[in-house]
This record gives sequence, C-alpha cells and structure tokens, in this order.
Amino acid sequence: MFQLETASRESFKIEILSGLTVALALVPEAVAFAFVAGVEPLVGLYAAFMVGLLATLFGGRPGMISGATGAMAVVMVALVADHGVQYLFAAVVLTGLIQISAGILRLGKYIRIVPYPVMLGFVNGLAIVIFLAQLQHFQVSLSGGGKEWMSGEPLMILLGLVALTMAIMHFLPKLTGAFPAALAAILVVSFMVIGFDIDTKSVGDLASIEGGLPHFNLPDVPFNLETLMIILPYSIILAAVGLIESLLTLSLIDEVTNTRGRGNHECVGQGIANTVTGFFGGMGGCAMIGQSMINVNSGGRRRLSGISAALFLLAFILFASSLIEKIPMAALIGVMFMVVLGTFEWSSLRIMGKIPRMDAFVLVLVSGVTVMTDLAIAVVVGVIVSALAFAWEHAKHINVKTYEDENGSRVYELNGPLFFGSVKNFLELFNPDQDPDDVIIEFQNSRVADHSAIEAIDNLAVKYIKAGKTLHLRHLSPECTLLLKKAGDLVEVNVLEDPTYHVADDQLA
Repeated sequence: MFQLETASRESFKIEILSGLTVALALVPEAVAFAFVAGVEPLVGLYAAFMVGLLATLFGGRPGMISGATGAMAVVMVALVADHGVQYLFAAVVLTGLIQISAGILRLGKYIRIVPYPVMLGFVNGLAIVIFLAQLQHFQVSLSGGGKEWMSGEPLMILLGLVALTMAIMHFLPKLTGAFPAALAAILVVSFMVIGFDIDTKSVGDLASIEGGLPHFNLPDVPFNLETLMIILPYSIILAAVGLIESLLTLSLIDEVTNTRGRGNHECVGQGIANTVTGFFGGMGGCAMIGQSMINVNSGGRRRLSGISAALFLLAFILFASSLIEKIPMAALIGVMFMVVLGTFEWSSLRIMGKIPRMDAFVLVLVSGVTVMTDLAIAVVVGVIVSALAFAWEHAKHINVKTYEDENGSRVYELNGPLFFGSVKNFLELFNPDQDPDDVIIEFQNSRVADHSAIEAIDNLAVKYIKAGKTLHLRHLSPECTLLLKKAGDLVEVNVLEDPTYHVADDQLA
C-alpha cells in the first residue's frame, strides 16, 4: 500500500531536518484552526499528527504535508456549535469513508479538468489567505474582550524579528544548502529572544500544547438514521473540500518537483487518515500548501520528511511542550511570509495583459473567491465560469457552406460542434420555407455532442416535413440515428466515412 523510499545518509539528514522544520510550523497552525472550529487545541494537534502521518504513509504524493486546515475548519464551525464535538468526530469518520470511495472509484483523475487559470487563481488566493492569517499575530487582546493592532516598541520588535527570519531564509541558501534555511531561522531567532530575554509573543501565548497520546474511542453519538442525516451534509462538504485542496496541492508539488503523484492513491490516503483520526479524537484535515512548500523548499522529497514531521509533532505534545511554547511567533510568521512570497505566482501579474480576457477574469475571480469564502467554492466557480466561457466561444464557431449539387439539391455542409450552446445558431442557419424541395445536410465536418443537438436536428426535420420538403441527413453516427425520433428515417448511410463517436445522453446510460 505504501513504500518508504531508500535514501543516502545526506538525504536522510535533510529529510529529518525538513520534517522538524515543518513540525515547528504545524504547531501554531493546528492550534489556530482548532480555535476556528470551536474545539480544544489538542483536537487540532492530534489531527495534525495523525492526518500528517497516515496521509504520508498511504497517500500518493511523497513530500506533501497534511494536517488540520482552515478550509475544513470553517465547515466544522456550525456542526460543533449546534451538536458538539462528538458529532464532529463522527462526521470526520464518514468524511474519510467518502474519500476512500472517491479513490476506489478513481475520481481523482477529474482534477485534470481544472483549467490553468483556475490553478493560478487557487495558488494566488491561498498565498493571500496564508498572509492574512498571519496578521492576527500583530494584534493584542484587550481586557474588555476585543483586539487592537500592536503599536510602539512591541510592534517594532515583532517586525524586526520577522525581518531577521526572512533575511536568514533568503541569504542562507546562497551560502550553504546543508541545513534547511527555515529551521536555521527559527533556531537563531529563538535563541536570540530567549538569550536576550526579549519581550515578544511566543507559541505558548496561543495555548498550551501539552498532552498525552491520543486514545481510540468510538464517537459518543447515537448510531441511527437521525445522526447520519445530521453529519452527512457536513461530511460530503468536508470530503470535497479536503480532496480538492489535496489534489490541487498535489498538482502544485508535482510542478515544483518535476515529478508526478498519484491522485486516486492520494484520495484513499486522505480517506484512511481522516477515518482513523475521527476515532482518535482529531478534527480531520487534508493537504497543507504552506507546510508542503516549506517541506519541499527545505529539501523534503520523500515520505520520510512527512513521517518525521508527524513524529516530531507528537514528541512536542508528549515531551517538549514547554520548549516549543517558548518559540517566538515572529520566527514562524517570518517563515510563513516567505512561503507566501514563494507560493504566489508573480508571473501571473506580468501575463495579465497578454492572456485572453476571460482567462484573466477567471484567475482574479478564483483568487477573490478563495479569500472571501473557501477553496472548494472558488475552484467550482472557476471551473463553471471557464466551462461556460468555453461553450459560449465554441457556440459561435458553427457555420454552413451552401451549394447546389449535380442533382439540383441544396447542400448544407455543416462545420463546427453541435451542442447545447450552438443549437440556437444551428437552427438559424436554415430556412425550410425558402429552400428547394430536396435538401441535404452534411454532418461530415460536424460533431453532434449531446442530446440538445439531437433534439435540434429532430426539430429541424419536423419543419422540413411540414413544409413538404425532402430532407437528407448524411454522416450521422449510428448512435445519433438511434436517438433521433422524428428524423431517424431521413438518415442516409454513406460508404465508410460514417463516424462512430458517442453522444452524451442519459437515455443510453
């Protein structure tokens, strides 16, 4: 089911250090997303550990990091608020089963239909979301319960440490690649803050991460149809969000590393991870683009980096919580800011005026919807808009060449695809009342794509029959002939050029 790749001693060290870097970056994210979902911090940390470990072992993309994510946490809020955390655990189990089913049914391949402008919008939108998520650390809580922006010396200290972190990450790789730049930056800034007793926010200011091993428990919910009806809508949405984010992140890591992951395998891996996590008190999760980019940029290419990240995180929870809680937030903010700079497709800004307007619109639209709502909605909206734009553009490509043949019949030589978007233009190309008594429609250069096209042909045939004209339909596929109701007898068989394509129609399903 899974394979641990062999590695040299040098690459083994890089994988382990990369995993340590990722684990440090996972802590504040897991705690923050737990707060978003309305659950205890350990619920997020357990999810980061178990989803990270199991998705790495059973998934289809070595080097990709999974854990508790904001996209899924947002979906969980209402369920936790209305029914409690035990219903969340049950929903996460069902989410995993749905994702496993998607992998078995090989639905992962449909990520290929996501257009490139949607991919660019997804990447840019997530970069913006990661950036905006860091801004909360520049706020301080008020005694009355609200928050205000930092100012004065605390702000200057925080900005200075963030800048130092980013500078180390930028310049260290130019000197040596033997040590992950992100981990070096975290260690240097942490030692500086602790050594000089600098007063700044730390991980411990978010919450305590101390805890024990997660325990197996069945979700404490009634196992009946009512419970299923409560959790099923949430599970479907969680499964969709998790798979979309995971498969798009997989595609991004494929591009960065010039390798290829296995989408259906990843669906199964994510499903196993979420199913088990629900039984061990975790909030579930999916692939994390920020941590995945940290891992890849730190040299993590194999499953070992993801496994070590999960095990380091568990070690933090069990043994080293007091040390991890001392890490300054400025170091982790700086790391995430560098992830933002590396994730955002800056080239998309340069090509905005060179690509088709619709592609540019889709890119901006997906980025905006990702920021305003969530990734799944953004991708669905982007795909739908792209598909409608494609249909509209190709609907204009249908045309006819008209001429009289040697027998005096009028021939309409059809060119272009005939589908739901072009049927109106198709019908406007003909005038049964003014045509001669014998008319031929030649489909050799046209593709009849769907049932709307079949109905249009039938309707046109009816008009010619009512006008008392003889209509001949040439070079329609046998399947088209089978679906035609009124015009079926008008189809003529023409030697060997008859097409054999299939028409998308629910009558044949």
